[in-house]
Amino acid sequence: MRLKNVRGANEIIIKGKYYVLEPFMYKGKWNKLFGNSNPIYIEIGMGKGNFIIENAKKYPNINFIGIEKYDSVIVRAIQKSNDLELDNLKIVRIDANRLNEIFDKEIDMIYLNFSDPWPKDRHAKRRLTSPVFLSIYDMIFKNDKKITMKTDNINLFNYSVDTLIEHGYEIVYKTNNLNCLDYDNIMTEYEEKFNKQGIKINKLIAIKKEN
Repeated sequence: MRLKNVRGANEIIIKGKYYVLEPFMYKGKWNKLFGNSNPIYIEIGMGKGNFIIENAKKYPNINFIGIEKYDSVIVRAIQKSNDLELDNLKIVRIDANRLNEIFDKEIDMIYLNFSDPWPKDRHAKRRLTSPVFLSIYDMIFKNDKKITMKTDNINLFNYSVDTLIEHGYEIVYKTNNLNCLDYDNIMTEYEEKFNKQGIKINKLIAIKKEN
């Protein structure tokens, strides 16, 4: 998700209430930063932050970290969260291929919401469910590995099902029409738009248990 540049975005970001300026300092120490031993859930590609912020509000006993690499997007999440009081929220600006540089076996859940599908075959390794990224996730998960994914792109969804299974995950939940389900579902900005347009949303939950 890319937006028009916001004037003074970098200054807004680094002064953000929940922004972590030097995430590399906390590798293996994120629970100390949060001040508790609660589970840590991360959203890779948090967009404007609606999903991660609403989760932090709803689940105070879980620590949430929003990951985003684009200034033009992360600044919106910063602006949205600055007036809130959330002890369980952090925001980090970093590329997903460097996650193992800031986390070390301390993540309990990864959310992948409406990730870039990278539709061309030559770009497959850039998909956040490619073997390249699944190997990075192996290094940051604490114990059992759990990935929750939502996307409107059926080709990315099918690809992800295959790569996750090949990487040892069990798909414990899968639907190609999340909009039809009547249950509590926190939406991203994209999802709200797609839901109004009647576009079907695909969702999966994958778990890889440690022996």
